[in-house]
Amino acid sequence: MATDPNHQILFEPIQIGPKILRNRFWQTTHCAGPGSERPGSQAHMRGIKAEGGWGAVFTEFCSVHPESDEYPWTSARLWDQGDVLNLRYMTDIAHKWDSLAGVQLWYGGFHSPNQESREVARSASNLPSNTLPERTQYSSEMDFDDIQAVINMYLAAGRRAVEAGFDILEVSGGDSTIPIQFLERRYNKRSDKYGGSLENRARFYIELMTALKKELGDQCAITTRFELDTLQGSHGLEVHDEGLGFLELMHNEGVVDVWSVKIGDYEEWGEDAGVSRFRKSGWMVPFIKESKSILGKTPVIANGRYTDPDTMVALINSGVADIIGAARPSIADPFLPNKIQEGRLEDIRECIGCNMCVSKFTQCGQLGCTQNMTAGEEYRRGWHPEKFEKTSEEDCMVLVVGAGPAGMECARVLGERGYTVHLRDAKQEIGGHWADVVKLPRLNEWSRVITYRQIQLDKMKNVETHLGVGFMTADDVLEYGADKIVIATGAKWRADGLGAEGHSEIEGADANLPYVLTPDQIYAGKEIPGEKVTIIDGDGHFMAIALVELAANQGKDVTYVTNMSEIAPYTNFTMEAQNNKRLLNELGVKHYLNFWVDKVESGKITISYLYQYGHDLLEPQEGRLPRKLNANVVEIETDAVILVTARESNNSLFKELKTRKAEWEENEIEGIYQIGDGRAPQQAMNAMFDGHRLAREFDGDNPQYPQPWIRERQVWGAETFPKLGDARLKVEID
Repeated sequence: MATDPNHQILFEPIQIGPKILRNRFWQTTHCAGPGSERPGSQAHMRGIKAEGGWGAVFTEFCSVHPESDEYPWTSARLWDQGDVLNLRYMTDIAHKWDSLAGVQLWYGGFHSPNQESREVARSASNLPSNTLPERTQYSSEMDFDDIQAVINMYLAAGRRAVEAGFDILEVSGGDSTIPIQFLERRYNKRSDKYGGSLENRARFYIELMTALKKELGDQCAITTRFELDTLQGSHGLEVHDEGLGFLELMHNEGVVDVWSVKIGDYEEWGEDAGVSRFRKSGWMVPFIKESKSILGKTPVIANGRYTDPDTMVALINSGVADIIGAARPSIADPFLPNKIQEGRLEDIRECIGCNMCVSKFTQCGQLGCTQNMTAGEEYRRGWHPEKFEKTSEEDCMVLVVGAGPAGMECARVLGERGYTVHLRDAKQEIGGHWADVVKLPRLNEWSRVITYRQIQLDKMKNVETHLGVGFMTADDVLEYGADKIVIATGAKWRADGLGAEGHSEIEGADANLPYVLTPDQIYAGKEIPGEKVTIIDGDGHFMAIALVELAANQGKDVTYVTNMSEIAPYTNFTMEAQNNKRLLNELGVKHYLNFWVDKVESGKITISYLYQYGHDLLEPQEGRLPRKLNANVVEIETDAVILVTARESNNSLFKELKTRKAEWEENEIEGIYQIGDGRAPQQAMNAMFDGHRLAREFDGDNPQYPQPWIRERQVWGAETFPKLGDARLKVEID
């Protein structure tokens, strides 16, 4: 299909410094886990995006020197020749597709953990990090020689970047990095020419950009990603005060070829990577819309989880921005630009803004995505988001029982591979429990997971979807006539309160009672009785918080109880914990942290503090905990209790089929496999990955279990960079 004429502006080339960006799509710097340590994963992940049409593709943030070491989190690095060799592979693949390769140069100052290098970072002032308090992380205050040394670190890293083939050098002026530690009053306590007035506090940032432009500006585009408003009020940068004021100061120097503008700082990273629960596409526009009036013809990149080409075009035509920046949308669909250009909008896998991708980085894990199961697997498993190896088993008919997240993803990939697939579900719609989840407050954008798969399944003539057919029995499955069978029967919330705390049922917790409920029962229409509701959260992710808001929206007086030390602690990883706390405060929700339920009764629950036993150990005695009890028990009046404690697999069908394995051959069944929550309750992203992987490897010897993947690591005996005895890079002033 041809490009919609209204979208043609998105594919116009733009001059940025000495380089030409082939279109207006810019994959912004985003973390993914490979860094420079796993060059294959780095290169192929960014390379897939270049193939998919992104005009520029970036690494994650890239450390310029061992003084700025983010370990145990993974950044890219340009410390030595080994990093040059590893990152050159990425730039080579990007250039193969005529895309520009970018790297964001990062020096974290007192926000650098330095747990690997054990060096001491430098900063504008001798202060502790306000985001790493548990590490009591400080920096040394920079004198004039130190300032030049840090600029030299950037220059050295920039030279290596050029050697590695990068086209764009971006300085991180966001996330409270060293330029911001000079620029913000709260960080900069200096009284010399680098402190005090805005002009003085801007001096380091301007000198840094000027040095890079002077030395490398004829070889690379020189850019910066700047936080116009840190959302800290007068305590930080405000857009209509020093945000735009600094923008004008730097612009007047003429050293920035492209501006990427955003909001939020290191403390408020969740306002830069805003989740769809709180921030809809384009939420930054009110903060960044005045940038172009100052920057004139200098290109501006707008960030804000854009997936709709009409919105992108409106952004450009309105003069807010020139380039569409995206991180998460490029993970969800690396081929988003190509699909727009080809007029295949229905095939776009739109980002749902759940931030599961972010959560994997913040846990130092492997990249994952709820929409794109191939994210992070391009090199190590050889997966491509748009290409599927055709099966040699064209005559094989596969029955997939259950059309929830795992089942519908498995059926989609099997269909793409050429299998004949029958996808069956007892419900009238696909999506399983996800179809209920997306009806909860603030979660409507998550329905894109279902919509995309519904469209793709409907397109495939070799896939049949049978809905509303009731629950299949083992006899139904065995006699269906399928060659292979996949069981994807999901999981349910426990009705007895059992959870990770003690792994035992809660006394009196029985969802058969009118005043005790589970999320599944609420989906099914069971009403929350009375005025006072207590929600028990042993899960720690989004479910309990969503139900808190649901109950509050019904006018209920809500109390939140959790055994954990945080409200919905997993949302720290998804960068929404702060807004969850703000939300509960706005709703007037009472909360008890580090408490668990002793007993549920009609009209009340009894909870106790988990650490009410003393720290001293007593003599051991049978039947008695060897600690002194300092009772801390609370009774809460409540009309209803909602149990969000744990889930359990719906695995009875698979278990019965396993016990009747002798009948498989009688019915000419080659194999029966189990995927998703039916195996073990898990995050939807992981359940879908389970189904996707099984389908990719379906014609292997035993696809129930994964095939080996490529592990990137140093192999003993290979050359190392650097070597012991190598000279330290010279950046300091004699």
